[in-house]
Amino acid sequence: MAAQPNPLATGRPVFVVDGSRSPFLRARGKPGPLHASDLAFQAGRALLYRQPFTPQDFDQVILGCVMPGPQEVNIARVVALRLGCGDRVPAWTVQRNCASGLQALDCAAQDIASGRSELVLAGGTEAMSHAPLLFSTAMVNWLAGFSGARTTGAKLKALTAFRPAFLKPVIGLLCGLTDPIVSLNMGQTAEILAHRFGISRELMDSYAVRSHQRLDHAQQNGHLDEIEVVYDHKGHYYPADDGLRADSSMEKLAKLKPVFDRPFGKVTAGNSAQITDGAAWLVLASEDAVKKYDLPVLGRVVDSQWAALDPSQMGLGPVHAIAPILKRHDFDSGDIDNWEINEAFATQVLACLSAWQDEDYCRDELGLEKPFAPIDEERLNIDGGGVSIGHPVGASGARIALHALKTLQRTGGKRAIVSLCIGGGQGGAMLLERENA
Repeated sequence: MAAQPNPLATGRPVFVVDGSRSPFLRARGKPGPLHASDLAFQAGRALLYRQPFTPQDFDQVILGCVMPGPQEVNIARVVALRLGCGDRVPAWTVQRNCASGLQALDCAAQDIASGRSELVLAGGTEAMSHAPLLFSTAMVNWLAGFSGARTTGAKLKALTAFRPAFLKPVIGLLCGLTDPIVSLNMGQTAEILAHRFGISRELMDSYAVRSHQRLDHAQQNGHLDEIEVVYDHKGHYYPADDGLRADSSMEKLAKLKPVFDRPFGKVTAGNSAQITDGAAWLVLASEDAVKKYDLPVLGRVVDSQWAALDPSQMGLGPVHAIAPILKRHDFDSGDIDNWEINEAFATQVLACLSAWQDEDYCRDELGLEKPFAPIDEERLNIDGGGVSIGHPVGASGARIALHALKTLQRTGGKRAIVSLCIGGGQGGAMLLERENA
């Protein structure tokens, strides 16, 4: 694998000065209390209140979102106007499936590095619980025929063509989580990785328990101070990620049945990311903007990489995106102080760790002469991940980037890698550094 030029190295430095997120709220079988734009607005409002500049001082707003509601078209612009950015601050929405939030950050960083922007608000949002139920094609065709009937006789004839089966809804979320090219949903691709790397059900469940334990520890010790309380329209408030199962255990997880490959599969609801609603924002700035507004600096965006692979192996996307970054900077795994690899599935992260150390995979798929050193799991997702926190697909990339910088600040580390697998067979990664390290 030939090392490519660092896309951010030739431009101006890009700083992250602040960030915030909403709690990640688990879907509970019905639409959640807040829409995607509401979550982004409330998380962003708290963030902007504490800045020494006004919302109108942003050069642009970029927001990742996979499935905004029908009244949230170009959701970035909707939220920007609600946040008081004014008529003259442009805003645009990006969509790269699970890494939409990271794509927003990368777009912002590239524009600052090139000199097109000085100050950008970027992040991601998603309300997966609000994914629509759709009419089937048969139902739509029947409605079209009925509405087109002009006489009483024609309407009666159309009525006789109706079948109760037409009312069976199409689940929009399931459609969105199914790859149309290989006809596999994301859980089925996780089963493929489990088979390929020999990952057992027990190992998956053990990883899931650890994710909950780490989130529980983080909540108990105040390691998630980037979260802002959000409020619904009924006066209820939500102060923390509510998908935590502090009492999770191997015994409880063992009772769950496989979801995606019945009855022989290994991937269950307990060792998969939760369906979740949430939003996250970061403020990115040039050096000139940092000086102009006397801004604190959380860290710097050093490098980014996007990669693609077989959609049926999509969970290995992080390996393909991270490897070129380490190659460009002549780093090995031990040079990274904090790793955030989004937990779409426990087996997906475990497969990435296995591929990272597999000589054949690194040679044949990545073009490496030898594998990288193993990733220290004590540095990986140290405060939990998608299995315990949840994975609102448009927001997760921004969440892990923000939390990685917060973790470096807390622990005194210097470098972090954040990465996600992406439905459709892609991977994204970003290298971050604590500026005053």
